[in-house]
Amino acid sequence: MSATITAQDVNKLRQMTGVGIMDCKKALIEANGDFEAAVDILRKKGQKVSASRAGRDAAEGVAIALTSADSTTGIIVELNCETDFVAKNDEYVGFAQKVAELALNNQPANLEALKALSIDGRSVADHITDMIGKIGEKIELSKYELVKSEGIVSYIHSNKKIAVLVAVNKPLNLAIEAAGKDVAMQIAALSPVAVDKDDVDADTVRREIEIGKEQARAEGKPEEMLEKIALGKLNKFYKDSTLLNQDFVKDSSVTVGKMLNNVENGLTVKSFIRTQVG
Repeated sequence: MSATITAQDVNKLRQMTGVGIMDCKKALIEANGDFEAAVDILRKKGQKVSASRAGRDAAEGVAIALTSADSTTGIIVELNCETDFVAKNDEYVGFAQKVAELALNNQPANLEALKALSIDGRSVADHITDMIGKIGEKIELSKYELVKSEGIVSYIHSNKKIAVLVAVNKPLNLAIEAAGKDVAMQIAALSPVAVDKDDVDADTVRREIEIGKEQARAEGKPEEMLEKIALGKLNKFYKDSTLLNQDFVKDSSVTVGKMLNNVENGLTVKSFIRTQVG
C-alpha cells in the first residue's frame, strides 16, 4: 500500500534538500514516504545529471580570494557552472564562499583534498553533486591555490569573475596594504605574465624573440639587424607584460616596482596569482 504524500511532507523534503517541489514529490512517491530514501533518490538524480552534463562547458562561475586574519596566508578558489544566471544565484555564490573559507581554514594540499573536506557532515564533492541535481547544470570546483608570505593582499573584482592574491616581502601595515590593493587591481586589469623579467619562462622569451624577428623581417629590415631589433621588442614586452616593470596605472610616471619602493624601501612583490572565470 502506497503512503499518502502530503504538501507538508513535500515542503519538509524541500527544506532538507533545497530541490524543487515536483522533484521532491516524485522522490517521496518513489520512496513510499521514506524521507531518507527520498534524499538518496535525489542525490542519485544529482549523480545522473552530473554524468549527463559531463561533456558540457562550465565556462561561467565565480572566483574568490581570501586571506587569513594575520594576512600571511591566502587562497583562491574557482567554482564553475554553465550559465551566468546560476553564477549570480545567491545560494551558488554562498556555497563558493563556504568552500573558500573551508580552504583557508584547513589549507588542504591540493584540489582533490579540498573536495574531500566536509561541510555539515558531507564532503564538498557530495555537496557539488547535490547542487548539480538541484540546478541541472554542470558544476565543478576547478581551481584551488594556496600562498604564504610575510604579507598577502586579496582582491575580487565586483563581478566575481576575477580574483587576485599578491604576496609581498614585508608584513602589512596600512600603507603597504593600500599599495598591495592597488597592485592587485592592476594585475586584475592588465594580467601581467610574471613578476619581473627573470620570472618569464624561457619558452616565452624565445617566442617573443622569434615574433620580433619575423615582424622586423616583414618590415624589410636587413637580416643582420633582426636580432638587435627583436631584443628591443623583447624589452618592450618586459615593460608591458611584467608586473614590476609596468607603468603604475594610478601614476604612469613611475613603474609598479618604483611605486612599491617609494611606499617602503625594499618593498616588492614576491609572487601573485590571478584567476579569471571563462
